[in-house]
Amino acid sequence: MVDVGAKPRTARRAVAAGFVRMAPSTVELVRTGGAKKGDVLGVAQVAGIMAAKRCWELVPMCHQVALTGVDVRFSVEAGGVAVEAECRCTGETGVEMEALTAVSVAGLTIYDMLKAHQRDMVIEEVRLLEKSGGASGDFHLTGGQSLCHVMRPRVATVEAVCVSERKGTRKHPVDEIELVPGRGVAGDAHAGNWHRQVSLLPAEAVDTMRDMLPELAPGDFAENILTRGLDLKALPVGTVLSAGTAELVVTQIGKTCHNDCEISRLTGKCVMPREGIFCVVTRGGVVRAGDQVKVMTGDVPSGDVSSSEGGAR
Repeated sequence: MVDVGAKPRTARRAVAAGFVRMAPSTVELVRTGGAKKGDVLGVAQVAGIMAAKRCWELVPMCHQVALTGVDVRFSVEAGGVAVEAECRCTGETGVEMEALTAVSVAGLTIYDMLKAHQRDMVIEEVRLLEKSGGASGDFHLTGGQSLCHVMRPRVATVEAVCVSERKGTRKHPVDEIELVPGRGVAGDAHAGNWHRQVSLLPAEAVDTMRDMLPELAPGDFAENILTRGLDLKALPVGTVLSAGTAELVVTQIGKTCHNDCEISRLTGKCVMPREGIFCVVTRGGVVRAGDQVKVMTGDVPSGDVSSSEGGAR
């Protein structure tokens, strides 16, 4: 272990962050206090503070630091819970590891409190945001922004990709789809020079109908890309997405359902009007199941996209 005895005692501060990605239904349990084990964030906050104080016991080469303050904060988002920890001390060594340990254990505690409801939650993006004090100088990853500005839930996983030969019918899953700039999905009925070239639907929306229709399959709601892990309808028009090796821009949230379409007749209710989004392709590429859909930026110039409902499905 490094000898820090000769270092001057200075004010030290570190801020770390992380994210626990979960399904929207699990997020709602956090918001409403409906988790079986009780107050998720209250317990996680205490766990994070305790972990910071015992960091030296968990990480072998860390010094025992006399912390003067620990704060653990949360931001409940559409796709999960963002965690931020801030540690402070006056001493010979920094408190970066204490802050990172607090975030990690708080995230693990959130998982433990919710695992009865969802097993495939993901703890991700654990990283140092800021540190100050000491001879090495200051570090600012975020330019002074708070966690809610830099750690939004921004990633979904592609569960299936689908195409159809005719509009108004269910699509069928395929191994991969090719996205063509200005056109959409190669070989799909909805490809063309219009504002609804590619449709995306969250798998969580399909899950809500499985009690009534357990046989539902990818493509039954005419989506091109079925995703999991991101509240698509919360994305504003103009949001830039990467999907596989392609890039898209969101042009429309939801749509008017055609009552006589095959989807409505077969399923009894279509979730695409409430939960789906539509995009145009700005960079071509291939998308497969298992790829990620990432939120890249916010709005693009208004002249580049259309949010009108025009055009036939």
